[in-house]
Amino acid sequence: MVELFGDATRCGEWTAVRLRVDGERIVDADAEGLTDDLRGLSLLEAAAVPGHDLATDALAAAIGPAFRAATARGRTAVAMSGGVDSAVALLRAGPGALGVTLRLWVDPEAPDTERACCSATSVLAARRLCHERGLPHVTLDLREEFRRAVVEPFVRGYERGETPNPCTRCNGGFRFAELLAFARRAGAARLATGHYARIVERDGRLLLARAADPDKDQSYMLAGLPPRLLERVEFPLGAQTKAETRVEAASAGLAVASRADSQEACFLGGDDYRAFLDRRGLRREPGPVVADDGTHLGTHDGYWRFTPGQRKGIGVATGEPLYALRTHAATNTLVVGPRGALARDRVTVRGRLHAPAARVEAKLRYRSPAVAAAVEPTARGFRLSLDEPAYGVAPGQTAVLYEDDAVVGAGTVLAAA
Repeated sequence: MVELFGDATRCGEWTAVRLRVDGERIVDADAEGLTDDLRGLSLLEAAAVPGHDLATDALAAAIGPAFRAATARGRTAVAMSGGVDSAVALLRAGPGALGVTLRLWVDPEAPDTERACCSATSVLAARRLCHERGLPHVTLDLREEFRRAVVEPFVRGYERGETPNPCTRCNGGFRFAELLAFARRAGAARLATGHYARIVERDGRLLLARAADPDKDQSYMLAGLPPRLLERVEFPLGAQTKAETRVEAASAGLAVASRADSQEACFLGGDDYRAFLDRRGLRREPGPVVADDGTHLGTHDGYWRFTPGQRKGIGVATGEPLYALRTHAATNTLVVGPRGALARDRVTVRGRLHAPAARVEAKLRYRSPAVAAAVEPTARGFRLSLDEPAYGVAPGQTAVLYEDDAVVGAGTVLAAA
């Protein structure tokens, strides 16, 4: 006999759910505000029971940590964010779908916490959609795990003078690890998500690939996903455009058809990353702004507020535009120079090659164009020799290697010269 407890607070009200589970069935339940009696149901069946928002929140909190289900043919776990993309992924998964939403940490002091893909409102929207279609939905509260695995490394990276990308760390690592582990517990052979990416086969191996819609392609963010996991993953939207997804959602009568996309770095809650880092303890301390030759040019208010390629906020006037070239965390120094001084044609990366590759297109920042490069494997990753200089290459950013549309390698930029 196992006892499960969950509680929830919403709009100043509180409620709790208490369950007693014997084997695979709920034998006793103290759960007000739900449409059905939970007694006699499995946890999978209970996850499909609708009710008042506060009651379903409490039920989700009770069953999430303990959720297990026997393997069932045709069952697909669908990662639900509350947005249009995951909603259409749910439609595509059919009657055997099981929705799962990760509740992740969002800065409570951020100005717009409800815009995040992992907010309480997003969780509620995802659950409602599943329940409207008679499907189970499970919420996994991973706020503390996410804070440790993604948010704290983001803060420490800036503290070291790097420019980390938390979204690649989350999507290509933390998020899929948790979702695939859940799918296994839920008896689902496959995990489907609303990401815009494709899976292709090259020389007998599965590789991640760019989506058909270049404006929505998310292969860069997913590039750290190990290829061995791809046989269990589906990206049902990878071959279509975002406009087609919205039309499909509208045709199905989904309320989220016109919902705006969530912003990047969801835990920032719509805030600027510098304001967030301020709140996380990175102090604004005056430091020197120097030219590449060491000439003192002025003063800045914190090295971590600058990233290679940045032009705004330097606060030094000379005869030509100046850009941040690099920072030195130990001395709180910002080195600046003309744009030409940003040029880099050798990049060292810690990571892995997913497939043998000699010539690739290397994407060194999310919003930077890919650059043709030669690849040399190293003990810790690979080294890139770029055909033409790249500007604004930053330690801590993610380097993703493409051969045609397939992702053949990924890692973290260590240095560039």
